[in-house]
Amino acid sequence: MVTRSSFRNGSTPTVVLVHGAFTDASSWTGVIAELQAGGFAVTAVANPLRGQATDAAYVAGVVAAIDGPVLLVGHSYGGVVITRVGAQAGNVVGLVYVAAFALDAGESVLDLTGRFPDSLLGPALRPATFRTGDGEEAVELSLKTDRFAAVFAADLPDRFTAVAAVAQRPIAAVAFEESSPDPSWKTLPSWYVVATADQAIHPAAQRLMAQRAGADTIEVDGSHAIALSQPAAVAGHIRTAATATQAVKNITRS
Repeated sequence: MVTRSSFRNGSTPTVVLVHGAFTDASSWTGVIAELQAGGFAVTAVANPLRGQATDAAYVAGVVAAIDGPVLLVGHSYGGVVITRVGAQAGNVVGLVYVAAFALDAGESVLDLTGRFPDSLLGPALRPATFRTGDGEEAVELSLKTDRFAAVFAADLPDRFTAVAAVAQRPIAAVAFEESSPDPSWKTLPSWYVVATADQAIHPAAQRLMAQRAGADTIEVDGSHAIALSQPAAVAGHIRTAATATQAVKNITRS
């Protein structure tokens, strides 16, 4: 059981931004600027991208250290992480998915993407071997550099995508293979931003996930990198969520 109690620093939530695969916390730059201009406290987490349990444990630790309510925002694979963290941290009051995976119980990223074959993500993945901390070999995935722009950020300038393609952070393959536990969106309010020109997570898949989560949803014309290409629209929906969760206090859920 997760118990939510009154918050010492009032009820305005801190917005915690969790990036997904193939990028880093700088992908939230425009959104951060928009939220800060509106007076919101914001933290952009460096998602480890090493596996769902590891990533969720790290983000949950960041969230638990915040004295007050937290609104979790996840992009892409970051949605997988915030769904887990929402069930672990007692001060989470809402979830915002930005072109993100809102998985159901027993579902994996590969399960979901496999149901929508028009996505360009699968053929663009490049596997590589790395060594874990205990010396074991494992596989991580990145996007082929010549496919990065088309899959991830088709509406951003070439000069940006050329740099981002070689600076991308790979994700451990196991993160895409692991099944989700019972999702926290079943008990927490959620919001969703559908990227209608997304070539990584099919827009139809995003609509399915948003609908079954009962999310307050908007649709924005943008690529998978919608937080970079349409930061004002993304930040606007986060502000809507933050305003709606300001009064959420003293909640207990099981």
